[in-house]
Amino acid sequence: MDVGARLRMVRERMGLSQRELAKRAGVTNGTISLIEQNRVSPSISSLRKVLEGLPMTLSDFFTFDADPQQPRVFYTPDELPNLGNEQIQLLLVGTSHERRDIAILREVYQPEADTGPEMLMHEGQEGGVVLKGRIEVTVGNDVRVLGPGDAYYFDSKLPHRFRNVGGDICEIVSASSPPTF
Repeated sequence: MDVGARLRMVRERMGLSQRELAKRAGVTNGTISLIEQNRVSPSISSLRKVLEGLPMTLSDFFTFDADPQQPRVFYTPDELPNLGNEQIQLLLVGTSHERRDIAILREVYQPEADTGPEMLMHEGQEGGVVLKGRIEVTVGNDVRVLGPGDAYYFDSKLPHRFRNVGGDICEIVSASSPPTF
């Protein structure tokens, strides 16, 4: 997906200049310009920060121009939009529902991929189960490496991050409420 073109389209449909979006999001004008020109690929946390200026969730951003759909019950793997990148796929379930009370993700971390040096923090709670591979989960001062069958659940206001510490792909199924994606 062309994130830059999508950001430009959403910004223009909302009647905002690059300068106004940058001001609202608390980023520089250059940041918005670089993203829209695809000269920089924003991290998930950076894109979230930009979208706060619209305001819009990641899910809304990636489905903004989608035609209204009847809510569906079942999805094939190719129908799950990837809200991540090449290193971390965040495949969102249930995008056809206007009102979602939870976000369900299939997360796929490439070897040594992580959510970035900055700890994540947001409203709500999240939990997940590791399906395969190994993931280091940091929540506050607690750090643990989880393997297949291991699970986590925490208050998302606590600083947290995820890092694949194994040499293999790590897969997780996770949920968060309220949905931040």
